[in-house]
Amino acid sequence: MIPRTLFSPEHEEFRKTVRRFFAEEVMPHHEKWEEQQCVDRSIWRRAGELGLLCATMPELHGGVGADRLYSMILFEEQARAGASGIGFGLQSDIVANYINNFGNDEQRQRWLPPMARGDLVTAVCMSEPGVGTDLQNIKTRALDDGDHYIVNGSKIFITNGTLCDLAIVAVKTATAEDDKGAASVTLIGIEADRAGFTKGKPLKKVGMKAQDTCELFFKDVSVPKSNVLGKPGQGFIMLMKELAWERMIIAIGAVAGAEVALEHTLEYTRGRKVMGRAVAEYQHSRFKLAEMKAEIGIGRVYVDRCMELVLKGKLSVDAAAAAKYWCSDLLCRVVDQCVQLHGGYGYMLEYPIARLWIDTRASRIYGGSNEIMKELIARSM
Repeated sequence: MIPRTLFSPEHEEFRKTVRRFFAEEVMPHHEKWEEQQCVDRSIWRRAGELGLLCATMPELHGGVGADRLYSMILFEEQARAGASGIGFGLQSDIVANYINNFGNDEQRQRWLPPMARGDLVTAVCMSEPGVGTDLQNIKTRALDDGDHYIVNGSKIFITNGTLCDLAIVAVKTATAEDDKGAASVTLIGIEADRAGFTKGKPLKKVGMKAQDTCELFFKDVSVPKSNVLGKPGQGFIMLMKELAWERMIIAIGAVAGAEVALEHTLEYTRGRKVMGRAVAEYQHSRFKLAEMKAEIGIGRVYVDRCMELVLKGKLSVDAAAAAKYWCSDLLCRVVDQCVQLHGGYGYMLEYPIARLWIDTRASRIYGGSNEIMKELIARSM
């Protein structure tokens, strides 16, 4: 409803490339990936060839030094395509940022270039069985063993877990007796081929079935101290610094997903007739469609304004929390109403709206539940 002003012609050319990539090289395989609960490794390398991975990283480390609007475009087009199995965003805009912002030169050179090529797939491991958003109370420990740490524990709900070659793991570098809560949290890179690092079977989820999500286990895993990002005990601070951007990623995808849900529904209701009239011609339908258009437009303006602040490095934690909470709530509300307007066909997986319905519900949970987002907002008042 209000013209967008964020993007340059170069950004829009990039959008065309990304949209074509999802349409021609991702979605034709998505059903197969859903059945195997994991995307093919080859799609990571193809994305690397096209420059779609880690684009915001410095050229020295495999990226092109692009601004985060390029990341925004990737998230929007992924949502538009319904490519819920792709875990590129976690690699390029979460893991890569931890390494680039908090790692040393040796770590950046060792890990970032193969990540940009798609040769190295990564995950970030925070949540544990019984410990979700409360990261200062994680139980996975890395205990001192000379030049190494010995890691024991487990992590759950790990995106890219099945394919990952490297996991950035939140651990406690202190014994239970010496545990200082947040001050004991450390981030450490653990390669998947280390003895004692094992992966559970892909978890059977309600939706997002092509995105490999599993539990990871660490049994006496020996990891060199040179794999620690920054210094021991700084991990919680690092996590807090990057979580605002992670929540913006969710908000960006949520608004784009709501937009495409409305597009599908407009097309369907204009063509579907009930008692001789198109569904879209009934006043109830028109009002519902109008409400959704208005609310999506409001959400779009807020997200775009937040992105302006992201580019200036001025986005606040509470603003990001508000974007994540409100936009993911909006997405779920819009999709549910769109299913209703589709009638029985809205419940059939051959229709895009049904896939959106099962794939988008988790957006109110991951990245910190929306209840936690409200708590963060309340603390800023």
